[in-house]
Amino acid sequence: MKACILIVDDEAEIRDMLSRHFKFQGYDVETAGTVDDALVILNRKMVQVVISDIMMPGKTGIELLKAIHDSFPMIRVIMITGYVTLENALTCMRKGADTCIFKPLGDLEELDEAVVRVYQWHMRWQDKLHSLQKMKTGGGDKA
Repeated sequence: MKACILIVDDEAEIRDMLSRHFKFQGYDVETAGTVDDALVILNRKMVQVVISDIMMPGKTGIELLKAIHDSFPMIRVIMITGYVTLENALTCMRKGADTCIFKPLGDLEELDEAVVRVYQWHMRWQDKLHSLQKMKTGGGDKA
């Protein structure tokens, strides 16, 4: 089963292009044009990977990254930006983003690799948690 990816960008063309691209690869894809819309989706649906623009009107992708880090720690976040600055990259790193990819996104290979990498991280942790749960239920009566 492939991951559910949430794409957050105020530019409809980018949301649509990324949505088509990842759906074609077999991912379940949700899209949001604002941080508030993204948070609604995150509260109603299991998402493993978020791809978010940094600069958006209203709340920024950095604010979304912080909210995800605080409330949904198992969700992996990939930031994208057309505003290539050292400050943006460092802020993303400090707030817990897995990576920051710069626009334009002409070649999606770097983004594809980042999605695979963070989804594999997520699956490894899910397997570990499942194993711990089995150990707890299987060996919990012996003490």
